[in-house]
Amino acid sequence: MTVARRGGLRRGGVAALEICAVAALYYGSAELGLLQQLVRSQVTPLWPPTGIAVAALLLRGPRIWPGITLGALLANLSLGPSYAALFLIVVGNTLAPLCSYALLRRAGFRLELDRLHDALALIFLGAFTGTLVSATAGSGTLVLTNALSTDRFWTTWWVWWTGDAMGVLVVTPVLLVLCRAHLPRRVTPSRWVEVLLLLAATACVGLIDTSSTPLLFLGFPLLIWAAFRFRLAGAAPVALAVSIFAIIAANHGAGPFARHGMLTDMVTLQAYNGSSALTALLVAAAVSERDRSQKEIARACGHLAELVSRLSITGTQPIPPSADSRPRRGPRLAPDADSGSRPRPDSGSGSVSSAGPSPAPGPGPDPGEERHHSRSTYRPALPPHRPTDPG
Repeated sequence: MTVARRGGLRRGGVAALEICAVAALYYGSAELGLLQQLVRSQVTPLWPPTGIAVAALLLRGPRIWPGITLGALLANLSLGPSYAALFLIVVGNTLAPLCSYALLRRAGFRLELDRLHDALALIFLGAFTGTLVSATAGSGTLVLTNALSTDRFWTTWWVWWTGDAMGVLVVTPVLLVLCRAHLPRRVTPSRWVEVLLLLAATACVGLIDTSSTPLLFLGFPLLIWAAFRFRLAGAAPVALAVSIFAIIAANHGAGPFARHGMLTDMVTLQAYNGSSALTALLVAAAVSERDRSQKEIARACGHLAELVSRLSITGTQPIPPSADSRPRRGPRLAPDADSGSRPRPDSGSGSVSSAGPSPAPGPGPDPGEERHHSRSTYRPALPPHRPTDPG
């Protein structure tokens, strides 16, 4: 009983620590996300807490949902127009990751993100579908409490929804990679040089994107390079960096975001962020599937070669089927050369030949005779042996 109680207390303590850690991460990432707020100091184009919440649910299960609620409460405590509005916003921020988690589990999502099925599920179910709850609840609450005018509802809803969706698309994959990260072994120096070159190229693209030169498309070659060479471990961080650079450029009105309205800038920004995230996830998943297929083919070829070598050593060879293995039938009798076919006896008064004239009637058979019928003719049985009279 004492051991069971200690085990229960230990599990409860671990769960409490996990809940507190999720709440702290949610609140800290919310403060970072609010540095780029666009609407009422509360709506941002990238909301990292939603991505952290979805990743925490996928990694630790639904038992850590109180941490999401606590973090959302702390993040919106100073922003809510009233306690009722604060409650509805916190409920929406809690239900959205839970809906995304339920949809992903329903679709058979795997944490490795090494299949196209997983990438598509994260994009369309985890990011675009589950976050509809928080965007609708939050924007509707702000309108109902008169904290937001009605004519700005759709703009706020769009920014809220895409911000939560981008948080799932660019933050969740990075956290899933970090939870399985380990120091690689037997890495060649050329591989480390390639990693440094990728980091330097990403930094240079960030400087260009945040300048007045509209060259955001330079991020796509980096995404493809990282996905092909480093799979999800390289594509996910690069996608997050590229999205952050684009958000900074949009907030400063640089490059393609200059001299446009907020709605146009948001559509351009989220289309770019969504395209970069989709490119990174889909290309990395496709390359991972290709590598896995090649390994399976190589493994199958190795098994086949081992089987052939064993057969050659033992001298055992498969025996092909021959003509003798077919089932045999009984011998066919050749037709009579004279009449073309042999007569077949009738069970009645006599036998009728199909080819020649009918034979002349003769005396009937002896009752002691026994007829033996076959396909061609019959033979009369010999009479029983009678002992001769000695006299």
